Amino acid sequence: MNIQSFSKKYAVRVLGKSDISKVLALCEGNELYYEYCPPFATRENILEDMNALPPKKTPEDKFYTGFFDARKLVAVMDFIRDYPEEKTAFIGFFMTDKSVQNKGTGSMIISELCEYLSSVGFLTVRLAWVKGNPQAEHFWLKNGFSKIGETKDTNGHKVILAERKLTFEK
Repeated sequence: MNIQSFSKKYAVRVLGKSDISKVLALCEGNELYYEYCPPFATRENILEDMNALPPKKTPEDKFYTGFFDARKLVAVMDFIRDYPEEKTAFIGFFMTDKSVQNKGTGSMIISELCEYLSSVGFLTVRLAWVKGNPQAEHFWLKNGFSKIGETKDTNGHKVILAERKLTFEK
């Protein structure tokens, strides 16, 4: 998996402990997200998220990535490959910096990611958003994701499961 290929415009790399302040600053600008999905971001829960894994996955399958415009962190994505099944990518978290919202940046990143994933044989991208969050629902539906179900009580929240089928290109 070549995470640098997740975007043509932005430099993409795995984030680590030394990036927590940048991630926290990005999260602090997104208050609406935390109204629907508390608690608000802290250094501790960002570090937990960086290391959290779904069942039967290893650290080699997880990419907690940052998208950078020069030195500025413009987006964060928690990406799991081959989850919940092979050839399915799972986005556990995606957030853009407030300064780039409503400018097409998030949609461009998702479009470029899907294009890359399709080119390397992935068939589906799956994710979930907290039920009732209008900003998240609008964003994901606009970006070609379709609701495939509702799960109850995922980390204390009802979430909407959604996916986007990819067109395989060789």
